[in-house]
Amino acid sequence: MKLSLVLIIYRSNSFIALDSSIFCEKVLKDNKIKSHRIESDFNNQQIDNYLCNRQSLPEVVIVLGGDGTVLKCANALVNYDIPLLCFNIGGNLGFLTQEKEFLFDKSFLKILEKEEFIIDLRNRLKCNILDNEKNIIKSYDALNDFYFKSVEEDISPTNQIEIEIDTEKVNEYKGDGLIVSSSTGSTAYSMAAGGPIVHPSIDALVINPICPMSLASRPIVIPNTSNIIIRAVKKSQGSIKLWRDGSKCMTIKQNNYCEIRKGSRYCKMIKFRQSISYYSTLIQKLDWKGDLSLKNNLGN
Repeated sequence: MKLSLVLIIYRSNSFIALDSSIFCEKVLKDNKIKSHRIESDFNNQQIDNYLCNRQSLPEVVIVLGGDGTVLKCANALVNYDIPLLCFNIGGNLGFLTQEKEFLFDKSFLKILEKEEFIIDLRNRLKCNILDNEKNIIKSYDALNDFYFKSVEEDISPTNQIEIEIDTEKVNEYKGDGLIVSSSTGSTAYSMAAGGPIVHPSIDALVINPICPMSLASRPIVIPNTSNIIIRAVKKSQGSIKLWRDGSKCMTIKQNNYCEIRKGSRYCKMIKFRQSISYYSTLIQKLDWKGDLSLKNNLGN
């Protein structure tokens, strides 16, 4: 991969991420590669203005931060076919980031030049909010998940949500809310709510109720070719709030509904061949045992 221009996006309010972005900029400059730095506290218009006014797009976007920063960048760049190279800076090991050592020992440039990496195509989710006339009011893209919770700020708000899969009404969930996640997002909010871990290469969607009032309401894994309709049940009180990847979107009124399906665009993520495996990440993040024989050998 030949680099001429790189966009660097670094986590806001983080001195470590700021210093890392300056370091990254210098490494690129020393190798005669142009770059532009932006804090992650941006709005989509800022990104669009920068990219639309250029004759050529950056070959790579380097993201310096945790998974939250990666998600924001992925959603902001949904309309641009630019791969993301994400380094975990200032946080714990992330599911969406490479180890920071590749950045600080400057080996990432040689890896890119020698193309010792793969482009990991991650499925996105698309959510359309429609009225009763099937007119689209608003659309959102997400990499991890969409979820629905009560608007009320009561101590223990509950809502009742009806779900339809491929034109068939399947269930009504009564509880704190509902999560629809991609395979990538299965290790985020869905996992915290008791959902299954799904390998990101599996084309699936996870529907997971949040603290349901019925033990019969269980998480379900379905093909990502499915079309999901979400409605607030009329007899329930109030509207429901739509969130994506941890950020508030809008309130879904009772005369509106949501349609969720696989997005039309992939999120391209650069994965170094030398980086640790997905399972090693799970072992470290979730404190699994891993290969006990290796640990026993270290103790001898």
